[in-house]
Amino acid sequence: MEIKLLNDKGSAQAHVDAPDTVFGRDYNEALIHQVVTAYQANARSGNRAQKGRSDIAKSTKKPWRQKGTGRARAGMASSPLWRGGGKIFPNSPDENFTHKVNKKMYRAGVCSILSQLVREGRLSVVENFAVDAPKTKLLADKLKGFGLGSSVLVITDALDENMLLASRNLQGVMVVEPRHADPVSLVQYQNVILTKSAIAKIEEMLA
Repeated sequence: MEIKLLNDKGSAQAHVDAPDTVFGRDYNEALIHQVVTAYQANARSGNRAQKGRSDIAKSTKKPWRQKGTGRARAGMASSPLWRGGGKIFPNSPDENFTHKVNKKMYRAGVCSILSQLVREGRLSVVENFAVDAPKTKLLADKLKGFGLGSSVLVITDALDENMLLASRNLQGVMVVEPRHADPVSLVQYQNVILTKSAIAKIEEMLA
């Protein structure tokens, strides 16, 4: 598998050999959906809570007598049918949203995403990616030279402080190391830039 190698002006000057086991997989939509959904579900904190009818601070006295008033029967003001009453099936703060995904499935799903990015021409490789100072303008000008738009995920083998500080104020741009390249980010961003050294690390993690 060959991936285009971009220069500083954004034009392809050569190609880089990439392993077919990572960048040459078939597209598996069902697996990608399962991996992305599981990653999002596992990120949920599950700390929301709602009140049941026993948690509502209302009187338990019967609002009116059972018969003769012409109104519907009512037992207490905390009934879920009443406004301000408790929930029928309240969410508990210890609710578990986790999905189990095997390591083999997760790796295959990420490889399928990377392979599809290559086929669509949304993944490019650069020799190295760095800025001389922690300035947002330097990084913005550098990305503008590649001509990849405003939605870019940069995966670099070594994330230094200059790159970290320069990228945090750019909306639509994220710079991460290979071990932090999650499937949701790979699907979310329109273009992905890989450094040449990061390919070996990705192969080591996913192959």
